[in-house]
Amino acid sequence: MPVVSRRHFKVLWAAGAVFFIALMVTHPRAVFEGASAGVQTWWNIVLPALLPFFIASELLMSFGVVHFMGVLLQPVMRPLFNVPGPGSFVVAVGFTSGYPIGAMLTSKLRSRGMLSRVEAERLVSFTNNSSPLFMLVAVAVGMFNMPSLGYLIAGSHYLGNLTMGLLLRFYRYRDSFHISGTPWRGNLIVAACGEMARVMKAEQRPLSQIVSDAVKNSVTNLLNIGGFIILFAVIIKLLDSLGFINFLASVMAAVLVPLGFAPETMAALATGLFEMTLGTRAAAESTAPLLQQLTAVAMILAWSGLSIQAQVAAMVSGTDIRLTPFVLTRICHAGLASMYTILLFPLLNIHSKPVLSPEAAHTGNLFSHPFYFDYLQVSGSILLFFILAPLLLYFFTLAAAFVTGRRH
Repeated sequence: MPVVSRRHFKVLWAAGAVFFIALMVTHPRAVFEGASAGVQTWWNIVLPALLPFFIASELLMSFGVVHFMGVLLQPVMRPLFNVPGPGSFVVAVGFTSGYPIGAMLTSKLRSRGMLSRVEAERLVSFTNNSSPLFMLVAVAVGMFNMPSLGYLIAGSHYLGNLTMGLLLRFYRYRDSFHISGTPWRGNLIVAACGEMARVMKAEQRPLSQIVSDAVKNSVTNLLNIGGFIILFAVIIKLLDSLGFINFLASVMAAVLVPLGFAPETMAALATGLFEMTLGTRAAAESTAPLLQQLTAVAMILAWSGLSIQAQVAAMVSGTDIRLTPFVLTRICHAGLASMYTILLFPLLNIHSKPVLSPEAAHTGNLFSHPFYFDYLQVSGSILLFFILAPLLLYFFTLAAAFVTGRRH
């Protein structure tokens, strides 16, 4: 980009910052309400959903589990998603935690030379998912008061992202530079364990410092995420007070209503364009039919909001990863997730939802939610399965080969 263009771009951002401050001065109540909503969202939902997995991922990377999985899953990840074996760790954690941990892990693998730029762009585009805790508890239970909807919401979301992952293998398919797996020979388990032992041997920090750094880095990243959530909550409140959200909803209605979308969900989609949590809550509280509400929720969760996309941009800012594929994938994911929602909805045989009571609509802090430990148990089990499944598959292959050899 020419120097003059960059200068003009910075001037534009500076003018935007001055305008934002002027709005804060003239609309203090909106700023207070937006900041309060952002803090509550971060404290009640985001922190409980992400903190355990941020710490766990930091520890697993320090102990060489990424390299262990990279050796075992290289033959699987390359044909499926066209990324090297270490990408399997990002898939495992990304699908069992939530935004933006997939971007954080992808950025770290790229910084360590374990992914090429194109491979990192493929990986970051489909491993950033909404948290299972948010979909199963905060949305299905807290917003809709229907726990059974969690399977539909999460299922359509994950199916859409997995579909995008399979399609993204063709993104820059002929790229000349990619990270090849180490040509291991002999026993694959021994090779994987040896690679993990090499990483652990190279790790010079004592165990106490490894744990301390994992907690410190996790909290720092979560504070960074909280800042984005609060900022965008304030922006949304200011735009709403100026009538911009209603204007945007009318523009979206002109495009989407003729396609069959309910007019009652347009305000939710306009809000979800900026912030996912506020948009999903608005969709659940709209007067649209249940299927229309769920379709809007699917689109909002898949798009993830500019707030999440800004967090992803912050996570990969120290690398050469381009965000254009990620943003385009969010648009495609929104279409796929809404399509899967419409296709899977008849399987639930649900025609209406119960009236929300104040107790059901208010989730409180998810640390104290009765489903929280169940969620951790399920998500932890899935993550453990991702790590141990290659071992089981390898032993099954050895057993099958042994039985076949004995027959012959």
